[in-house]
Amino acid sequence: MTSRLPKLIAFDLDYTLWDLWIDTHVTPPLKRDGKALNLVRDRYGEKIAFYRDVAEILHRLQSAGVVIAACSRTAAPALARQALDLLLVPPPPLHKDIKPREAIKFFDQLEIYPGSKITHFKKLHQKTGIPYSEMLFFDDEHRNKEVESLGVTFCLVSRELDDRTFEHGLNEWRHRHPVEVIEDADASHVIIDTSEEAA
Repeated sequence: MTSRLPKLIAFDLDYTLWDLWIDTHVTPPLKRDGKALNLVRDRYGEKIAFYRDVAEILHRLQSAGVVIAACSRTAAPALARQALDLLLVPPPPLHKDIKPREAIKFFDQLEIYPGSKITHFKKLHQKTGIPYSEMLFFDDEHRNKEVESLGVTFCLVSRELDDRTFEHGLNEWRHRHPVEVIEDADASHVIIDTSEEAA
């Protein structure tokens, strides 16, 4: 028996997936050196790279069919999108046969523009039809916890999005939504078990 995942998981960008503010620390144009993995540089050599555990988290969610969203209130949305387009995500461990892919290809939804994160999530809800209760959001700014007024589960990223923080967010969401998924042997279908035993 495995605990199910939220239907949609969203991530802030600055100081959540990478260690800078894209609108103040980075000067275009951006450039990737050939097929360099997880590394883009700006005009002055400033590095843009995902935190260590981000690649594996993205692979895990995509393989599980979770809708992945980026929700950023940056004042440089075009630059943020370009960084995602240039960053090459390495293959997951033990799957070196998989080719590196641009980070932007992991994101099903992009809500990248200034303003309240409540607006970001209202648009995600409109576009996907996914209820707020099935959404989990990772962000480094406590003020963005306001999305919980919609029913979204918020997880504060205090230093970086690593495996420990990610699992903490999942556990918090599961605590609020104690439903288990039972997968059969060939994983051809899933059964949602809402019985008291599963809770």
